[in-house]
Amino acid sequence: MDKKILIVDDEPHIRLLLEQTLEELEDEGVELLIAENGQEALEIIQSEKPDLVFLDVMMPLMNGFEVCRAVKNDVKIADVYIIMLTAKGQEFDKQKGQEVGADLYMTKPFDPDEVVEKSMEVLGLV
Repeated sequence: MDKKILIVDDEPHIRLLLEQTLEELEDEGVELLIAENGQEALEIIQSEKPDLVFLDVMMPLMNGFEVCRAVKNDVKIADVYIIMLTAKGQEFDKQKGQEVGADLYMTKPFDPDEVVEKSMEVLGLV
């Protein structure tokens, strides 16, 4: 396994849906990692250095904005591609996501084909 994707969401059904959506990439050598909250996500990002992170915004312990800011600014792991994946689709929220360093902002409900396509593009599998 040389590519890693981290799925971060506090809702189990969303984690499962994303995992099922992305599991076809495991045939391409991609490892899927899972985190249930922001604090766990930050620990995994620091230890595993995933290539791509699907990051929920509203989570316990640390929200997605705090995790993204920490990754992009504090711990200086800027080469992690972060996609904020959230139900908060207002322009203010998108702008806040950009301010903390998110590479892309997607709103729920998401299109599984778009998630796979973007993942393949980010990981260089196209």
